[in-house]
Amino acid sequence: MDHQENHFTGSEKVRDIVIGMSDGLTVPFALTAGLSGAVSTNTIVITAGIAEIIAGSIAMGLGGYLAGKTEYDHYFSERKREYYEVETVPEKEKHEIEEILEDYGISHQVKRDFVNELALDKDKWVNFMMKFELGLEEPAKNRARNSALMIAMAYVFGGFIPLSSYLFTPNPVQGLYYSSAVTLVALLLFGYFKSKATGQEPILGALKTTLIGALAAAAAFLIAKLVSGN
Repeated sequence: MDHQENHFTGSEKVRDIVIGMSDGLTVPFALTAGLSGAVSTNTIVITAGIAEIIAGSIAMGLGGYLAGKTEYDHYFSERKREYYEVETVPEKEKHEIEEILEDYGISHQVKRDFVNELALDKDKWVNFMMKFELGLEEPAKNRARNSALMIAMAYVFGGFIPLSSYLFTPNPVQGLYYSSAVTLVALLLFGYFKSKATGQEPILGALKTTLIGALAAAAAFLIAKLVSGN
């Protein structure tokens, strides 16, 4: 029977979705909850909510783009440095390979053979150093752009979950009731599947995610009530 290894390989996309959805669910939820305690019409809540979702998705997407661009630039900066070191101090670099292999309990002769064989191809030599010395994997060419889009879209999707209830209710109080119910269920499901996908305890992850969102919304609502005096 063939052995199949089921490793999770979508870590970057999942990370972007988690970043976008986490803030997309909690920040607009807290904002609309806060406004519900201070205003008397859904129009204000909806207008402010849409403005926040637009601004938040742009800010989050830009942050994801800059992070991805920095990662890309850092990788190729280090790669350029490794090429320089391979050219100028090859014996030092060979010794570093031996030190890496030593951690795996490989015999001295096998290490020397491996190092000499690897040194015949500078590209493979540099690739080895990037991965095993520096622990860096080459980022995808469009990683920064894709990350920005993924985070922004996840933020928008998450943000409209708490906001949508105000489109179908007559006043902010009723909107908050429905929004709270829908958003808490969404937080539970999001926390569960996020934790399951990343190898954590799903139930605990779901409860933690929901608790954070609920506390943020409750704090915003109470502060708005106190400030407005309603």
